[in-house]
Amino acid sequence: METALTRLTGVRHPVVQTGMGWVAGPRLVSATANAGALGILASATMTLGQLRAAVREVRARTDAPFGVNLRADAADAGDRVRILVEEGVRVASFALAPSRELIGELKEAGVVVMPTVGARRHAEKVAAWGADAVLVQGTEGGGHTGEVATTVLLPQVVDAVDIPVVAAGGFFDGRGLVAALAYGAAGVAMGTRFLLTSDSTVPDAVKARYLAATVRDVTVTRAVDGLPHRMLRTELVDALERSGRVRGALQAVRRAAGYRKLSGTSWRRMFQDGRALKHGKDLTWSQVLLAANTPMLLRASMVDGRTDLGVMASGQVAGVIDDLPSCAELVERIMKEAEDTCRGFTAPG
Repeated sequence: METALTRLTGVRHPVVQTGMGWVAGPRLVSATANAGALGILASATMTLGQLRAAVREVRARTDAPFGVNLRADAADAGDRVRILVEEGVRVASFALAPSRELIGELKEAGVVVMPTVGARRHAEKVAAWGADAVLVQGTEGGGHTGEVATTVLLPQVVDAVDIPVVAAGGFFDGRGLVAALAYGAAGVAMGTRFLLTSDSTVPDAVKARYLAATVRDVTVTRAVDGLPHRMLRTELVDALERSGRVRGALQAVRRAAGYRKLSGTSWRRMFQDGRALKHGKDLTWSQVLLAANTPMLLRASMVDGRTDLGVMASGQVAGVIDDLPSCAELVERIMKEAEDTCRGFTAPG
């Protein structure tokens, strides 16, 4: 199925696997790429050396195009962009809007720039700055999320910009792909659906927790970092929502200490990052600390399998997913469902 997305990125199918922290590593990304979709490597938790090694590992596993997700606000964002250029990565995606300068540097090197946005005005801004495509996530999507449903946000953005739009939030099958294309999108992006594949390195016990979840088990909470965050309801989420100011602060300090040990980040740097996060936002200092070490909370679940101690970012689609196909099986199934759906529109009777 050829769309503006497949022509822009060189993939066979208009399906994107999003750059989920601690989940979208070389194995999942290469499996997605080999299935003909666009795999996105999550790099925010990697050092520069780890990023280069991960890109080379993906390259060793596949000849197909793939991308890397970057944090536009990272202090070393420029160094990371240079690694992508040097290693010949096809696509750079961003969770936050990159600067005009970063977009220009990537485009000059022939790298496709695809930021993620949650509002029409953000899509208009990055399009004006030269982004090649934009990924639009509605409130159904996992992780930090907005308040507008994909079915409302997507047509707004499609009508507002002249670059390919990829739809995210609430997609898991071929029917959703057809619906997104009907709205004018060039493809769909999925996170939770790719997390729940046999190629994902997430521990089996964690996958079982996702598969057991109903739609009602997926919640949006501000208890972690003060921002709306869609995730599975877990013991940690319940504890944070019940905690008073003192107890919440103690939990935040303990978890911050764990992240500091893992990452080598100094307390001074953590508080500097915290002050930047707090500026202009109504956050308690415990939320600031939790925000600064959210990678540790994700790692606890996605790597260590400790669903009792970590957060489990999740789209609402977790409540309707009940299997663990390989990436190849998943993409093939989605494309067949899409073809069958389209065929059904013109079938007699």
